[in-house]
Amino acid sequence: MNSNTDIWTVEAKAKGVVRRITTWTGRDSQPVWSPDGKQIAYLQSTSKEDYIMYDQAILAVVSKDGGEPKLLSKTLDRPVASPRWTDEGNIMALVTDDRQRYISQFSVLTGKNTLVIGGNRSFGSIEKQKANNWVVTMSDPQMPSEIYALEKGVLRKLTKHHEELINSLDLATVEGFTSKSKDGTTVSNLLYRPSDAQSKQKLPTIFFIHGGPVSQDEYSFDLSRQMLASTGYAVVAVNYRGSNGRGLDYCKVISGDWGNKEVLDILGAADYLTQNGLADAENLGIGGWSYGGILTDYTIATDTRFKAASSGAGVAMISSMYGVDQYILQYEHELGSPWKNFDKYVALSYPFLKADKIKTPTQFMVGGSDFNVPAVGSEQMYQALRVLGIPTQLIVYPNQFHGITNPSFQKYRFEKYLEWFGKYLKK
Repeated sequence: MNSNTDIWTVEAKAKGVVRRITTWTGRDSQPVWSPDGKQIAYLQSTSKEDYIMYDQAILAVVSKDGGEPKLLSKTLDRPVASPRWTDEGNIMALVTDDRQRYISQFSVLTGKNTLVIGGNRSFGSIEKQKANNWVVTMSDPQMPSEIYALEKGVLRKLTKHHEELINSLDLATVEGFTSKSKDGTTVSNLLYRPSDAQSKQKLPTIFFIHGGPVSQDEYSFDLSRQMLASTGYAVVAVNYRGSNGRGLDYCKVISGDWGNKEVLDILGAADYLTQNGLADAENLGIGGWSYGGILTDYTIATDTRFKAASSGAGVAMISSMYGVDQYILQYEHELGSPWKNFDKYVALSYPFLKADKIKTPTQFMVGGSDFNVPAVGSEQMYQALRVLGIPTQLIVYPNQFHGITNPSFQKYRFEKYLEWFGKYLKK
């Protein structure tokens, strides 16, 4: 079992020759021909192992005939995406870096990368229009993604799909802050505050934790956190260890050790905000979806300070999930087989096996057809809290998978978030 992929070329004719170009035993993807047809730019995984969960793609270039590739972004230690050739034979690409996603140009000859445009915003795609002119998508904390022309490093807005709606809203302010975890790790975060909040006003606060874990919260438009903030909450996004944008070591340090360092990082952010008078220590909530739901379970089983929680598509008893969800490769590579290392599975199942430590009223949500993180993970925790007499609620969305796509269900989910947090947090 492995996740290896390679780059191949095929002659554009009947029974054309098929040729394997790359031999890396990890992942190769997103091939793009150079303008002269002599080279291929693509993305290569950082590891040659059969399986890697915690990865950040490296920008690579190889001859059309194969051979040793040139790794242009290996020393950058940041994920690269969407490579596109310039007319001069260099490569433009997106780079994910500490709450930002910027555009950089890489020299194929020297490997040097030069920032084209960045800032506290997030670029989502890039396509060449003509020499030195590009079409990009970009989002920032106050505007959902729109299409822009990028002309000699200067943005010009082309679409205004969201302006009428956004101009009618009082959006939360968004600012970055860093916190220190108990073990001394520095963590990058974002704080959403209602538009009418006073500068030093102590607010009921919801920690809304991203999934992945290999992703990051960025200076981009976030509807979920904006909606929560619109009803009077401060909302916090924590880029806990396991997130990308801070280097590979920061990302992969949680391998086989889930619910440990990430929880320290969430609690460190909570300590910072309460100690600085930005969050009301008596009115803290926590929630998230997927790995955000998993970390919600881990956090409330570790610390009782949270007065309300909403765990979406989570799991708490890892020892029961082998063969049930889609993560067999991850279990085998990070934990080993359960018949060899069952103690490790049990240790990582502490939210369920120590459910009697939980005091937080918790809502559980999940798609009824979720094969990624199946409903049983939420059902087990719901049943445990019911037995223990902790206020709890289980909502299963019929015929929904890992993401909730039915519009009426999406609306209902946010209504239930606000209802649950509103019941237990004072606004």
